[in-house]
Amino acid sequence: MGADLFDAYPNLLVDRSDDVLGWSLRDVCLNGPEEALTRTEHAQPALFALSYALWLAFASHLDEQPSGAAGHSLGEYTALTAAGVFEYDEALKVVAARGRAMATAADVEPSGMAALIGASEDDATGLAAKRVAMGGDLQVANLNAPGQIVVAGSKEDIGWLVENARTLGVRRAIPLKVAGAFHSSFMAPASEPLAEALADCSLGEPTFPVWANTTALPHRGDETINSLVDQVVSPVRFADSMIAMAGAGISVLVHVGPGDVTAGMARRTIPDATVAVVSSIEDIPTGIEAIGTMA
Repeated sequence: MGADLFDAYPNLLVDRSDDVLGWSLRDVCLNGPEEALTRTEHAQPALFALSYALWLAFASHLDEQPSGAAGHSLGEYTALTAAGVFEYDEALKVVAARGRAMATAADVEPSGMAALIGASEDDATGLAAKRVAMGGDLQVANLNAPGQIVVAGSKEDIGWLVENARTLGVRRAIPLKVAGAFHSSFMAPASEPLAEALADCSLGEPTFPVWANTTALPHRGDETINSLVDQVVSPVRFADSMIAMAGAGISVLVHVGPGDVTAGMARRTIPDATVAVVSSIEDIPTGIEAIGTMA
C-alpha cells in the first residue's frame, strides 16, 4: 500500500514516521503481512500518514487553499493536519495512541459493526432502542449517507441484527470486517488515553474550515480536543457534514487518500456535487480537473 508515496516522500514516511512510531511504516505497508497491516494499531497511523502525504502531493498542484474539508473518523485527523491545526509528527503520535487505545478497548468485549442498507436514521435509532429493550446494546455509530447507516454493538447484538434484518424492516444488514464497535460506548476505555495524547499537542488555527464528525459544524479551536475525544464514542455525522459543506457553497468534493469510500458517500448525499477520487499520485490530474469545473 502506498509504494508511490514512499518513493515520493521518504523523509516524511520513513525517517520521521519511524521515529514517531518506533516501527517501520514502510515495511508494514509494503510487505505486510495483511493481518499486521489491518490491526487497528497499525492501520490507523498507516492510513493517516499515507493520506497526508497524498494531500501534500495534491496540494502542490493547487493555486489556492480549499474552501473546506471533512474526514470520516480517522480521516478527520488528516483534514485537520492539512488545514494546519496539527503538525504532522504530533498528529501521527496522537493517531498511533488512538489506534492502540481503540485496539485495547476492542479487546475488552467481543463487539462489531454492521451496515444497514435502506435504513434511515430514525429506523436505525428505533432498531437500537428495540435491542436495548431486549437487554442488548446496539448503538448508531456512522451516519454515512442517505440509506447507509452503520450500527455498533456486541457480537451477539450484531448477530441478532443480521439474522433478523428483514423482519425488522431493514433491507439488509451487512456485518463489517472491523476489530470492534467503534464510535460507540464500547470505545469508552479509549477516551482517557486519547485525551492524554491530545493534551500534549499545540493546535494551530485552521487555514480553512474543517467540519467535525461529532457536530457537522466547523471546528473551533477551543473545542477541537474535546470533539476528537468525543468522536471515538459518538456517531460520525458524515452525511450531515456533506450537507453542511454544500450549504456553505462547496460543490466540488475531492476524496484524497487510499480507497474511495468517502467519495461514494459524498455522491449519495450530494447528488449534484462533482466528486473526484485521488487515491494515488497518478490520480492527481483527475482531482485538478474536477476543481476546474468550479469555473
